[in-house]
Amino acid sequence: MSSSYTMSVLLLLLFVQMVIGAAPLNHFCSTTSGNFTPYSPYDQSLNKLLGNLHYKTPPNGFGMGSVGQYQAQTFGLSLCRGDVSSEDCMSCFVNASAEIHKRCPNNKAATIWYDQCLLKYSDSNFFGKIDDQGTFYLLNVNNVSDPNLLNLATKRLLSDLSNTAYADPKMYAAGVTDLEGPKKLYGLVQCSRDLSSGDCKSCLDDAISHLPSCCDGKEGGRVVGGSCNIRYETYPFINV
Repeated sequence: MSSSYTMSVLLLLLFVQMVIGAAPLNHFCSTTSGNFTPYSPYDQSLNKLLGNLHYKTPPNGFGMGSVGQYQAQTFGLSLCRGDVSSEDCMSCFVNASAEIHKRCPNNKAATIWYDQCLLKYSDSNFFGKIDDQGTFYLLNVNNVSDPNLLNLATKRLLSDLSNTAYADPKMYAAGVTDLEGPKKLYGLVQCSRDLSSGDCKSCLDDAISHLPSCCDGKEGGRVVGGSCNIRYETYPFINV
């Protein structure tokens, strides 16, 4: 067996491990948009759409488009986290497009979230509209010693990042601020780039308003929706 062949096999196995190893944060299969049958015109449009997004997304972390007409038309977008590389963006998209087929095999509208990317599609044109369907929370199970201090610092940091992100072409911002002593607080906010700057700001501000009910006094937390997401942690999880 040649060394080049062995290397090719190892690289393939590494790629497969990367794709299979990542688990989605959550997924949402719409029950109101109806279903499609395999090999139908809608199925063909969806497959073509995912192929288009496969090429559009990694270069700049975002892709959107529509394929088909009338009852066979499908709309979709994919978004990678603002600090991930093109290679990681591609891996996440490949994983998402495969997994969403498994979890929502016949749904005309579906969304899947990963730590590094989002993929969603629908038979209705959702571009430019705030999507809060399937919004969910994730939180760090550890409690902090001074909840009031952390809560104030978190709101301040994420609000500052929101003011930066909505005016940025990538609609993304990440940052860090000091807590007591050597401790630091890390934050991230991001919108899907089909939104207007005003809707991005509204989406982020609404997500921040959910923090007291979901993540009060916790070392970390996220509010994740179909159009925007926010996250904070007391450990570095982003490239800033």
